[in-house]
Amino acid sequence: MTLPRLATLRVLFLLGCLLIVGFVSAHQRVYTRNWNQTLEAVIYPINGDGHLATDRYIQALDNEDFSIINRWAEREAERYQLPLPTPFNVRLGESIQTLPPAYPEEANAMDVLLWSLRFRYWAWRETPDAGSLTRIRMFVVYQTGEDSVPLQHSLGLQKGLMGLVFAYSLDKQTAQNNIVIAHELLHTVGAVDKYNHAGGPLMNIGYANPYRTPLYPQRNAEIMAGRIPTGPASSYMAESLRSVIVNSYTASEINWID
Repeated sequence: MTLPRLATLRVLFLLGCLLIVGFVSAHQRVYTRNWNQTLEAVIYPINGDGHLATDRYIQALDNEDFSIINRWAEREAERYQLPLPTPFNVRLGESIQTLPPAYPEEANAMDVLLWSLRFRYWAWRETPDAGSLTRIRMFVVYQTGEDSVPLQHSLGLQKGLMGLVFAYSLDKQTAQNNIVIAHELLHTVGAVDKYNHAGGPLMNIGYANPYRTPLYPQRNAEIMAGRIPTGPASSYMAESLRSVIVNSYTASEINWID
């Protein structure tokens, strides 16, 4: 078999994979944005640094640690009069022993595409009995923070209904970890980021109440920005989901309002 023919077969294989992924993703997009029934979201914790402290933190996790995400979503859905009272059922799944493929640095479009396929394959291999195509899988990689290693950027994929969250395995960080999980969870149902390159909330669309008078300081954070603005160029991270809301821009993106 000649080399050009091998290359052609490889391209055809990739195209076939993309067609399957595209079909499944289209089905998932329609189903998850109908809000006809509660979406199940499973948290799969991963020890990201191999520390015993991280293992102890993961072993101590239970469903109650994530139940605030469900209550927060119920509160926000009620504000928008969503007919479905419980949008999400977030629950704890089994821990995973292998790390996901690393996201490529300075990636181009092809790098991101190939990483996405590798990530999907890894997720399928690690959760082969995940069940429904409309179940959201949130892979949370924990680290202690003792080595002062910054967290990698978390991701939420609408195509595939998967999230990759990097979080600290510290009790004092659990509430803020839940903000990040909720943020990436909403990415899987169509919400987009609302912060600038420096991490601050974008004017109007990244504010919980863009029409407040006076505008500053804001009292809450918008979930897709995550920070509470105190001035045009100053903000701070919300402490918990109690001070985080879904604004009308995000509500429209996830089909809670027209």
